[in-house]
Amino acid sequence: MCGIVAASTHRNVSEILISGLRALEYRGYDSAGVAIQNEGILLRQKTQGKVQDLDALLQASPLSGHCGIAHTRWATHGVPSTANAHPHLSRESIALVHNGIIENHEELREELLAAGYEFNSETDTEVMVHLVHRLVEEGNDLFGAVREAVTRIRGAFAIAVVSATEPGVIVGARQGSPLVLGIGFQEHYLASDIHPLLGVTNRFIYLEEGDVVRLGTEGYDIRDREDQPVERAVKESDVAADAAQRGTFRHFMQKEIFEQPAAVAETLEGRIGLDRVLPNIFGVGADTILKKVKQVHIVACGTSFHAGLVARYQLEELAGIPCMVEVASEYRYRHPVIPENALFVAISQSGETADTLAALRHAKAAGYLATLVICNVPESTIVREADLVLMTRAGPEIGVASTKAFTTQLVALQLLVLELAQLAGLAEASLIAQWARDLHQLPELMNRALELDGEIEVLAEQFVEKHHALFLGRGSYYPVAMEGALKLKEISYIHAEAYPAGELKHGPLALVDHDMPVVAVAPNNTLLEKLISNIEEVRARGGEMFVIADAAAVSSLKERHGQIIKLETGGQMLAPVVLTVPLQLLAYHVAVLRGTDVDQPRNLAKSVTVE
Repeated sequence: MCGIVAASTHRNVSEILISGLRALEYRGYDSAGVAIQNEGILLRQKTQGKVQDLDALLQASPLSGHCGIAHTRWATHGVPSTANAHPHLSRESIALVHNGIIENHEELREELLAAGYEFNSETDTEVMVHLVHRLVEEGNDLFGAVREAVTRIRGAFAIAVVSATEPGVIVGARQGSPLVLGIGFQEHYLASDIHPLLGVTNRFIYLEEGDVVRLGTEGYDIRDREDQPVERAVKESDVAADAAQRGTFRHFMQKEIFEQPAAVAETLEGRIGLDRVLPNIFGVGADTILKKVKQVHIVACGTSFHAGLVARYQLEELAGIPCMVEVASEYRYRHPVIPENALFVAISQSGETADTLAALRHAKAAGYLATLVICNVPESTIVREADLVLMTRAGPEIGVASTKAFTTQLVALQLLVLELAQLAGLAEASLIAQWARDLHQLPELMNRALELDGEIEVLAEQFVEKHHALFLGRGSYYPVAMEGALKLKEISYIHAEAYPAGELKHGPLALVDHDMPVVAVAPNNTLLEKLISNIEEVRARGGEMFVIADAAAVSSLKERHGQIIKLETGGQMLAPVVLTVPLQLLAYHVAVLRGTDVDQPRNLAKSVTVE
């Protein structure tokens, strides 16, 4: 959500900063600002609103200089306003921008108030800029002041800081939020990720946890969390400056499948600490509202509906909160009973889905405790109209068949599950801490799942001549199977349906024969033996089984159970996300072999804006 761009150059940085902010708009934000050094003073411009509003202000009153920082903010501490927008200043001599949340901001604020500092915003960030200023006043240079300041801060942060008295110098630091150093010719940059810098360089250093960096036009100096000088590897990026290009991938869908680990990491960034969800990630005052939640109603369409179904299982099993999930087009035409303190959750990739938007508007008048939206497009109508919001940070998704939007929705919903569990006290703190630690491993597990691409491409050949397919799952893996079936039918035009595995004997088993491939999703849980019994039923009728299995479950599966694709899933919390990846790859490769239009399947649109 929040975004950072900073640059130290021999040219005017204003356009570099504004271009960088535009590249970060997909993250979601409510205000924007810049601060630029100019002959011993700091010039600042900021506004509530969009980058185009900031650019208009700068066109009317240009700021010039060779070194500056810029930011887009999504409100957590303090409402959206110009006063709360970044950069923040301390006594006109230090400017700072910040991604993340400072957990001990209240005690630091009291200390700084006692030292005579005045606060002009409601943000947690302002304590950081005053703390750095105080340490400079005690005799530190900017680099030393920031290194000392970060030892006193608890929480997740990435920062960029400049001083009026140190021309050309930018200091950055990261802990729990990413920060990348861009390397140019006699100019250097900082940013939240590489995308805002792709127009000026393709050489980057990904700063590590605890790193503090000083940069200028001539070079940079990185210190680790032990304050020791370190060298970090310089990596050259092959990503094009235009993110809406396929690059080396054959289709946008393929590109977006492989972007999922990074998209999931973005969705988690600044929202989850080592052992808990960070405060107010759903918006200003969200924690106060969510403490009251006694029931959750989730409404969505298509792929987003499947994400909601997975969340239902996790909400009830892990957080102990009753949950109802409904297709938006059904919900809006009935009269649901609204329990006391029920939270309404709408999920939409585009934020313009007509049925989901109408359902949200109905819910706002129906007496819910609050409305919460999970969405991928920050400028969308549904985001503007909800009480609380969590952006998925999937970035642009061009392929009509949703991939990274779905997995980031699953992750966003898992953050909601953990938030409700920890606020309601319905789960042990040690269990919540374990879930949080598990989520940190998710991007790497997804990367490993993507390594199955070649194996699944070969497997796809067995689906090319088929006309029907059946997908099976139990518990929270039934909606994962539904998503697998939807992907196959959307882009390959093979008729595919998903069923709870226990329903086989209640009808679908009549369809099973040698010409009906059956795909089962097999996690390692208490329902595995039940699922194996269902697989035996299929094999006994001559059905051809394909099992996507947790590696820990493989010992229970035998050769007679069919062709097995195994992968490490990370357990109960992560498995629905990880097991989705091979199902996406299967659908993609089948569609390619059948010669369909993978990115724009017939009769479908990316955003369904009509009923």
